[in-house]
Amino acid sequence: MGQSLTDRKTFYQVLTRKITILILVVSFFPMMLTTGILFYRFHLTYSEKIQAHISELVKKHTQNIDTFLSEKLGNIQYLARQFDTRQLSPEIFLKQHLKLLKNEYGDVFTDLGLVNKNGLQFAYEGPFNFENADYKDAEWFLKAIDKPFYISDVFVGLRGHPHFIIAVKVKSNGFDYILRSTINFGAFNSLVENIHIGKTGIAFIINEKGQLQTQTEKGLNPSIIASMKDRNSYKNNETIITEKQDTSGNNYLYVSSMLKNIDWLMVFRQDINDAFHDLWKTQVLTLVIFILGCIAILFVAITLPSNIIKLISSADKKSEVMNKQVVESGKLATIGELAAGIAHEINNPVAIMVEEAGWIDDLLEEEDLNESENLDEFKRALRQINTQGKRCKEITHKLLSFARKTDSTINDVQINDSVKEIVSLTTQMARYNNVLIKTNLMDNIPYIRISPSELQQVILNLINNAIDAMEKIGGEILIETRVSKIEKNHLLISIEDDGPGIANDNLARIFDPFFTTKAVGKGTGLGLSICYGIIEKMGGKIDVYSQVGVGTKFRIWIPFQVDSTEDTDNQS
Repeated sequence: MGQSLTDRKTFYQVLTRKITILILVVSFFPMMLTTGILFYRFHLTYSEKIQAHISELVKKHTQNIDTFLSEKLGNIQYLARQFDTRQLSPEIFLKQHLKLLKNEYGDVFTDLGLVNKNGLQFAYEGPFNFENADYKDAEWFLKAIDKPFYISDVFVGLRGHPHFIIAVKVKSNGFDYILRSTINFGAFNSLVENIHIGKTGIAFIINEKGQLQTQTEKGLNPSIIASMKDRNSYKNNETIITEKQDTSGNNYLYVSSMLKNIDWLMVFRQDINDAFHDLWKTQVLTLVIFILGCIAILFVAITLPSNIIKLISSADKKSEVMNKQVVESGKLATIGELAAGIAHEINNPVAIMVEEAGWIDDLLEEEDLNESENLDEFKRALRQINTQGKRCKEITHKLLSFARKTDSTINDVQINDSVKEIVSLTTQMARYNNVLIKTNLMDNIPYIRISPSELQQVILNLINNAIDAMEKIGGEILIETRVSKIEKNHLLISIEDDGPGIANDNLARIFDPFFTTKAVGKGTGLGLSICYGIIEKMGGKIDVYSQVGVGTKFRIWIPFQVDSTEDTDNQS
């Protein structure tokens, strides 16, 4: 038995491990594979979406700056076509048109000037005193003299602060001139900086030499800026996206696009952490959900197998209980058959003995033994033999009758008759244990449709338990039957003793299979469990009340059918 229990525990442990491993493999592998694929695809897709979004913004901003420069160039070209020295003097022409430009565009145009082919500015309108300014050596003049128009890089020049020039070639009276205008650097710089994405996004412009053409915050890596100046890398107005690291070790996302009318490069820079903040925030949330899912799987993998093993163990125990009940029922059936056989065999010699005792009594009557001194004693002994023989015959008859009732056939039963029959069978055993059985049976009690043998089995078991409990001290057992006042249409059978009682700790388990307080070898613990099952099958119920030192009382309620005719008579 010990080896069997050890093997069962080992089996349960192995089964628990297998179920746990199966749950982990079936749950973790698909989840990790699916999460990994989705995580990678989401990262790739969202990164592309963010880069495409920033690229589109930079492209639109580049177009806005191109439009700004084209518009201002168009304004100056329009003035160049209107210039005619025969109609107005150059000074008046510049003055009138600068006023018109300021009225239309505000402070975007700072001044206007006319420069001859020798680089001398012979007419000027603006806030500075630049009449007769000499530009023959200025870089912008040298490049503008051979082109129909020119937009310079940002430089400091004579005025001492950053600015750039739009220059357009003018022909008048057979002479070539250059009409130049200074663009307000502050307005242009504000236009460039008017792109904001995230907390760290900034925009700036560099020329073909990699020099900044706008004012921006410090911290830009000159080598990174210089590496972006190659115009050949930009085709069909495309943007280029790169990730680079500055001198401090911070990673930045750079998005650059080339302007159309000038060799300037529009660049947007944003910290990688800032650019992909929402992505990483989502990834962290996904990771947290994944970890919670793993914890949930681990919890299930730990708790579910143990619960399954408990259910299996409980089912095994119930199966074992059923098997033992079947064995016990087989034993009871065998004992019943054996008792029937013994009762039958004893009944025949007892019957012969009674007949012979009667025959001897008849002989004594016929013989002339009146003068015998022992005649009365002979007659007394014969009466005693006859009486005890009839008693043995009655007992064996009842035992035989009870043993034959082993089936569960449903019949109309008068429970008082069943009680009396069981009491007559147990009276001798009760007397031997100094126990007195009393009955208080209600007259005219209704019949109930049940199995007589099963009811007798329940009553006999409860009486035997009471006798066993009082075998050392003796006592009384009271059996009562009546129509219940608590449960409608139920009969109540009460079996009460004044024995030692049952401890409160044991009351809750008294109907459990194999629970017994008897010594080892004196009880199987199945009696009350079987009784409980029989009463439940009958549609009734059984309970117990006990107090240590006072006694124990079992109550059985069994339903009965109400005669509809009697109900009609009672109502009338």
